[in-house]
Amino acid sequence: MATRKSAPATARKTTVKSGKKDFNGGTFLDFDRDTELKAYREMMLIRRFEEKAGQLYGMGFIGGFCHLYIGQEAVVVGMQMALKDGDQVITGYRDHGHMLACGMSARGVMAELTGRRGGLSKGKGGSMHMFSKEKNFYGGHGIVGAQVSLGTGLAFANRYRGNDNVSLAYFGDGAANQGQVYESFNMAALWKLPVIYIIENNRYAMGTAVSRASAQTDFSMRGASFGIPGYQVDGMDVRAVAAAAEEAVAHCRAGKGPLILEMLTYRYRGHSMSDPAKYRSKDEVQKMRSEHDPIEQVRARLLEKGWATEDELRAIDKDVRDIVADSADFAQSDPEPDVSELYTDILL
Repeated sequence: MATRKSAPATARKTTVKSGKKDFNGGTFLDFDRDTELKAYREMMLIRRFEEKAGQLYGMGFIGGFCHLYIGQEAVVVGMQMALKDGDQVITGYRDHGHMLACGMSARGVMAELTGRRGGLSKGKGGSMHMFSKEKNFYGGHGIVGAQVSLGTGLAFANRYRGNDNVSLAYFGDGAANQGQVYESFNMAALWKLPVIYIIENNRYAMGTAVSRASAQTDFSMRGASFGIPGYQVDGMDVRAVAAAAEEAVAHCRAGKGPLILEMLTYRYRGHSMSDPAKYRSKDEVQKMRSEHDPIEQVRARLLEKGWATEDELRAIDKDVRDIVADSADFAQSDPEPDVSELYTDILL
């Protein structure tokens, strides 16, 4: 299971010519064998979990909305590498991958998806509203952009208490156009709050290409008027994300205020399970899979360097599949919440 840890001590930083929006180049950490294997396993767990969630949705076990993270796994796995206990994470409604990367149990996440008693929100939150105080995970939020102001509030609490914890607020390219995002930027810059704004730019928001919906498509520049530094990162390369995370977290812990990371990434599935994604071609999706898949990049490096064999990687996949299958079995057999739960956990 994924756990928080510091960036790998043996990793060295390598810089190559920046390729900016073409998903090539930039700065990345040169992982050692153990870090590569850990990244492979954690991303594979998210991938297999989301595939199973898609299957259960199709079978009717998951209701409502369900937004899958397939293709974007490197973003959250890379960011988690720089965190320590006490740092907080908050995100939008494409949140299952974030939960798993924070160390929340596959059983608890899947049971919540199916509305069962053993779910992380007791079966009452569903796909878009899960929380874990133990893991400092503050949701899963269904209102577009709402988590950004809440993540800024978490950073304010850290600053007020005088600790060195950092808040990570994830949101997408669509949410980046919300007014509350800019109000948050203003306050974070004014008070030098320790918050990292992570814009997961998967190119299409809900279904409209960023070029058709945003006058400024370089989202790393969105904080410029507030003096917030921003950087574009190859969000399909976990090493590039880890390098950016390391620098961003150090920036915040040093009291230098907020920072924006635009993760150039891509989702392979539709916006949600109900989206046929006809706004893009199958060739485009296949090209991204074949040339930039975050898991295949790690797999190729492990094999090329002789750090793992095909059999060893298949064993990791089997172990991950077993965890996911167990979570699905649990989620389908666990009882639904008692009717009395309608009156609990309510703030009046």
